[in-house]
Amino acid sequence: MRREDLLSREVKHIEIDSFDSTPIIEAFEDMSFQARNLARAAKIYDQMISDSECTIILCLSGSIFSAGLKRAVHQLVSHNMVDVVVASGAVIVDQDFFEALGFSHYRGTPLADDEMLRGMMIDRIYDTLIDENDLRECDMTVARIADGLPPGSYSSREFIAEMGRSLSEGGERPESVVLECYEKGIPIFVPAFSDCSAGFGLVYHQSKRDGEKAIAIDSVKDFRELTRIKTLAAETGLLIIGGGVPKNFAQDVTVAAGILGEAVSMHKYAVQITVADERDGSLSGSTLREAHSWGKVDRGSAQMVFCEATIAFPLIASYVYHAGNWRDRIPRDYNRALEDAAK
Repeated sequence: MRREDLLSREVKHIEIDSFDSTPIIEAFEDMSFQARNLARAAKIYDQMISDSECTIILCLSGSIFSAGLKRAVHQLVSHNMVDVVVASGAVIVDQDFFEALGFSHYRGTPLADDEMLRGMMIDRIYDTLIDENDLRECDMTVARIADGLPPGSYSSREFIAEMGRSLSEGGERPESVVLECYEKGIPIFVPAFSDCSAGFGLVYHQSKRDGEKAIAIDSVKDFRELTRIKTLAAETGLLIIGGGVPKNFAQDVTVAAGILGEAVSMHKYAVQITVADERDGSLSGSTLREAHSWGKVDRGSAQMVFCEATIAFPLIASYVYHAGNWRDRIPRDYNRALEDAAK
């Protein structure tokens, strides 16, 4: 099979305003198992939206944008249904920023010949294909952004804002969560920033400046900034897609604030969509009830949904979008708040 044939069918992104999931969510509410859990999760997310005191933190991990969920998240951001994003580097850099540069993800098959793909410089994520040459251009774009900044330590939020600035000044306006968050003042934190294309770009940036000052990403500054947001927010709610580092990072701010002597409440609301199993002690599968024992998540409005994200998330997001309570939300612009606090 020719390379151009393999990279010919682009993954298309689902739009939460193109269908109304309200009837199926209402039907799920009278069922059992994960259908009922999913319906309750949708209602809790709508409670977050309706609570004028609640700051909503969206946690993203896994290959969800490459799988077709980028536009759904973009719509949440553009309609003021999210106030803070905590994500893996792959979601923000290898998937969102990558597509903002004009590149695409392609439909493939999990049965592909991986040795053949390796020879063609094509990377595979289950049934999704990526042009490795395009990924390397993404790496180098990150390096060029780093080259243009004054040397020093940056939080991932600060560096991702510069990525957003580069897109806003690029002439065209691509559909991008990074760009939309930059323009709306919504902070994006990637606590494991080097674990993605950004890491390759920054390795290249620093290697060229061996013996000279370069930029570096300070994950402790990330933690301090997100904890600062927790202290500024009256109440907080978590919408967690997947798990891993973004989930724990967002949960931990309640504990960090306490260590700093700040009196903050646990996260008032929490929803997690995952397929991970709690029985092996992994973080991605650990329940929100377990998080209560750590003082992270309150018990009243928390719901686990054990379902694959490309199925569950569009249903939940569409339900809350069509409920329309987001129209009354006031933007918080935490980027500006953090910058003002640093002056």
